[in-house]
Amino acid sequence: MKLTVVGCSGSFPSADSACSSYLIEADGFRLLLDMGNGALGELQRHIGLYDLDAIFLSHLHADHCIDMCAYFVARYYRHDGGRPAPLPVYGPEGTEQRLTTAYADTPSASSMSEVFDFHTVKPGGFDIGPFAVRTERVRHPVEAYGIRVEHQGRSLTYSGDTGVCDTLDQLASGTDLFLCEAAFTAGKENIPDLHLNGREAGESARRADVGRLVLTHIPPWTDPQVNLADARSVFDGPSELAAPGATYEI
Repeated sequence: MKLTVVGCSGSFPSADSACSSYLIEADGFRLLLDMGNGALGELQRHIGLYDLDAIFLSHLHADHCIDMCAYFVARYYRHDGGRPAPLPVYGPEGTEQRLTTAYADTPSASSMSEVFDFHTVKPGGFDIGPFAVRTERVRHPVEAYGIRVEHQGRSLTYSGDTGVCDTLDQLASGTDLFLCEAAFTAGKENIPDLHLNGREAGESARRADVGRLVLTHIPPWTDPQVNLADARSVFDGPSELAAPGATYEI
């Protein structure tokens, strides 16, 4: 598998990065995890506008899904080559309605489903193209999921947005690459069931015995080096900060 960080800023885009979006490729199949603010523009640096094969939305906060509205425009009103076939989109209950409401002026109530083939995510395992995936509910104010993606004996686990929870540790157990949010700063923010800080992300990586930890979803107002140092204080394995355009062979 190849992972490309399309965007990794938390809450809103930074001067250097779009919000959460991660491209996974294997066997010619392209799966996008989340499409937050600014992600659609950045995605076109890596693949063509119509080259995606599926999208997974971890939850329906704007910094993880709002560029789906722009992508609707690109697919619905495609001027060259005609409208593409509906693209599989996996998301929490109500994803179609959330995107339709966010767009606010679709031609009809069913227009989103004319370009996106919506599938409701629940905890469990299923296949997306060549990938075997497993999803688990994590702790966030809205319905939110972490996802584990496996291919030919290798695995990547993406936390989505979450507070500390056993299900995340179980989902990430033994994974080769753990793409884990670290939005909060230890000792500064302490809001249960919302986000992890760097130390908590490192502790989760240690408990899950992951191969590599990549911290992501760090907001522009947070010092990422502090969060990385906090993670490294409790996790001895390889660890680093996600950066837009970074790629990983898994």
